[in-house]
Amino acid sequence: MTTPENGRAGVPAGSARPRRSPGAGRFHSWRVAVRIARRDAWRARGRSLMVLAMIAVPVVGVSAADVTIRSSQLTRQQTITRDIGAADARLEDGEQGPQALQQSPQVDAIMPARRTDTGTVPAGSRVVAVQDVDPKAAVPAGARFITDRTVRAGMLTKSGMADTEVRELNAADPLAAGITDLTRGRYATAPDEMIATNAFLEHSGLHVGSAVRAFGLDRAYRIVGAYDLPSRLGADQLDALPGAFIDRYRAAREATGSVSGDTRQPCYLVKVAGGFTWDMVRSANARGVVVHSRTVMLRPPADSEVPLYRNPDFHRPPPSADHAALTAGATIGGMALLEVCLLAGPAFAVGARRSRRQLGLVAANGGDRRHIRAIVLSGGLVIGSVAAVTGTVLGLVLTLVLRTRLEEYAGSRFGGIVLRPAELLGAAGLAVLTGLIAAIVPAVNASRQNVLSALTGRRGTRKATRLLPVAGIVAVCLGAVIAVHGSVRSGSAYVVAGGSAIAELGLVALTPLIVGGFGRLGRWLALAPRLALRDAVRHRGRTAPAVAAVMAAVAGTVAIATYSASRHQQDQDAYIPRAPRGVLAISLPSREGRDLAAVRDSVEGVVPVREQAEVFRPSAGDRICDAYTSQPGCGSVEPVRPAANDCPATEPDAVREFSPSRFQALANDWRCKGDPATSAIVVEQGLVIGGPKVLQALGVKDPAARQALDHGKAVLFDRSLNSHGSLELRVTPDQSKTANTVKKLPAQVSSARAYGVKVLMSERAAESLGLKAVPLGAYFTTSRMPSAAEQQELKHDVTKLGIDAHVYLERGYTSRNSLIQAALAVFAGLVTIGAAGVATGLAQADAEADLRTLAAVGAPSRIRRTLSGLQCGAIAVMGVLLGTAAGILPAVALRRVDRQQALAIARQAAIDSPVAVHVNVPVVVPWMTLGMLLVLVPLGATLLAALITRSHRTLGRRAEA
Repeated sequence: MTTPENGRAGVPAGSARPRRSPGAGRFHSWRVAVRIARRDAWRARGRSLMVLAMIAVPVVGVSAADVTIRSSQLTRQQTITRDIGAADARLEDGEQGPQALQQSPQVDAIMPARRTDTGTVPAGSRVVAVQDVDPKAAVPAGARFITDRTVRAGMLTKSGMADTEVRELNAADPLAAGITDLTRGRYATAPDEMIATNAFLEHSGLHVGSAVRAFGLDRAYRIVGAYDLPSRLGADQLDALPGAFIDRYRAAREATGSVSGDTRQPCYLVKVAGGFTWDMVRSANARGVVVHSRTVMLRPPADSEVPLYRNPDFHRPPPSADHAALTAGATIGGMALLEVCLLAGPAFAVGARRSRRQLGLVAANGGDRRHIRAIVLSGGLVIGSVAAVTGTVLGLVLTLVLRTRLEEYAGSRFGGIVLRPAELLGAAGLAVLTGLIAAIVPAVNASRQNVLSALTGRRGTRKATRLLPVAGIVAVCLGAVIAVHGSVRSGSAYVVAGGSAIAELGLVALTPLIVGGFGRLGRWLALAPRLALRDAVRHRGRTAPAVAAVMAAVAGTVAIATYSASRHQQDQDAYIPRAPRGVLAISLPSREGRDLAAVRDSVEGVVPVREQAEVFRPSAGDRICDAYTSQPGCGSVEPVRPAANDCPATEPDAVREFSPSRFQALANDWRCKGDPATSAIVVEQGLVIGGPKVLQALGVKDPAARQALDHGKAVLFDRSLNSHGSLELRVTPDQSKTANTVKKLPAQVSSARAYGVKVLMSERAAESLGLKAVPLGAYFTTSRMPSAAEQQELKHDVTKLGIDAHVYLERGYTSRNSLIQAALAVFAGLVTIGAAGVATGLAQADAEADLRTLAAVGAPSRIRRTLSGLQCGAIAVMGVLLGTAAGILPAVALRRVDRQQALAIARQAAIDSPVAVHVNVPVVVPWMTLGMLLVLVPLGATLLAALITRSHRTLGRRAEA
């Protein structure tokens, strides 16, 4: 029974009205809001898919990067297995002779147990080779073991010959399981069979089933399988059964008078019951043997039980990390998140305006502001949740599809697909958070709208606040100060990142004011661009977030492009070429260089030679000996550095107290600069005998140097050897005796780059000092860069002469950073065009009434296209200009942090050595990327928006009240 008094039909008279808890009411209202938001998103599928894609793209990148990085990080067990297979330990020669050693459990540090003096070897002393140690002596009794041995050998290929690593390891043995990954064919089972890495087959032109043979060895081997080294995918290697190749190859090389490249004892993979313990390792160290023990590396002993850590000469290096690179990645990720929020925000704002009548009805029927906010926020929650699931799944699928390419790029196989649920949930939560953050401002604005204006379709007006520009100015100044302080004072990349983020947010807050400033330029523009610009200024609520989104995209790209270009230039400056680019150099270690003419003919028959310059070395004494040979009758020639040219700072304590400017002055002092260059031809003491052709081959264009050679003077490329206009040489006729004389030769100092050559003298000058000129090698300038096939053919032809000639081709600095720069430029263009296009699409959706008015008054279709294109172009231009300025700040600040770290490293190096290293940390602006952003991106965005705009006229009905 019901009564009118109870106010509710179906409620018995006299009964109490049921009450809901406040929590239940809020839950019910949110559930209704989510249902309304889900239905609105389904009705506006185009706009919803656009926002979903914007939010999901960063999730795809983050989840794919997380799975890729975690999968590429090997566990300690996987690392050990790739090194020693299924064995318990690998024993190898410590290369310190038969003396006790000390090693760390992870074998990342090895040193003699007893301290040895490592002072300068006096002139005339004989260098004694370190005696090898056979690791087999340290194999425990009763243990099972197999040998693992390598040698460098000249293997014949389709084009000629290539210097290749040949390994003797029974890869099919269970102890070697995990070292190799067989991809085709089978393992070798006979002494005349080999397996080859896929990289060797690709470079040599051979295949499974081909016959391969080493130069000088009559025996041929059949390739029966292809494999990869899981951690060295690009390695050129062949594998044979133990005893099938190396001994035969060494015997063949020794029979021809050549020196074999293998002088080390083999390694042994050992399997012992109970594992190879730390006590066994120390026992092997006492014999001069180094042990990689699975048991010790997985469960290392306490530091107190490691004798190496108690050695006073041992200094454990601190853990290093590239904080600048990590911070750069975090900065770019933060900018990407900001970009998504700024792009998605206008989308939700447009959606809220398109649904303002529905929201007005909710308010008219008793809904308050929190209900309106809940409906708009639920839109961000729904789309963010769908984007989280979609992005995470797509990131995982993308990693699975590109796994092989990623492994080849990294040069190492994954240990397996590793999923970290907490990290993937974090990435998914980032998408949900992004959707909610993007919907906050539209939700607040929608809740403040007038109910009558919402029901009648009127937009209403809202006064601009002055608080936002003031906060923006303060944030920009504060962020810039923090970033500069972090780069100059603290040297912290994290402080730089924080300051850059604050400055970026300040620019976002200033964007409405800046957009208004751009509007003042409309008076000088034509009609169409003036209308587009004024429309953008009039509707700053949608224009400012769009411009800020483009600015965030461009700022992130400019920052990483500037940082990458600067690192590329730094690496290029640090690269030390051994000759001018394209120059081929051949060194002859033979005693008299009698094969120089034959080598020259071989080079000219294969390589496109333009000019050649023969090089000689000075020799003293009755015998003509090999370089660096200390035998009776063999002399030596050594340049003398005057004491006045020594570095003034030789005390480590003094270097520690130097300020950065004082330290840089020390590094720029020519007396403290070392010569890190190495000559392409093995030059003893940097002394070379040659003529003007050598200057031409080295690219020296100093006329004074050529005149000095013509007048019998020495040319000094190392000014520290200059002794009042002359060169002093210490000549020892017999190194077995201590008698020597110091001879002087007039000299001319040249500042030209000589690629490791310190002194160049003519044959006439050498004869005046009583020195003999022994052929050393030759430089060959080429008309073009020789191909890999020509180098293999040349290696084969030179080796056929029966000499161990060293062939070197200077290719110059090569890096993938140039490709990275191009990829970043393309990425910046696509992102910026996409952001501008999205913003233009939202502007068109929001300005549909204006476009209908244009159609109603008879405006042609080209006006609509032109207006849409110019709207997009205006947004792109403003965003690109602001983003370029905003992106330079974090890049320059991070480079300053790099400079502080480089100074600290150079200072430590100067403490250990009297040679100060010059710190070069340049800042390079990528003008190609900036040019593409400033010119091509706005132009492309304008044309694209004009092309995709509908040209037909659309007339709409008047909205009902």
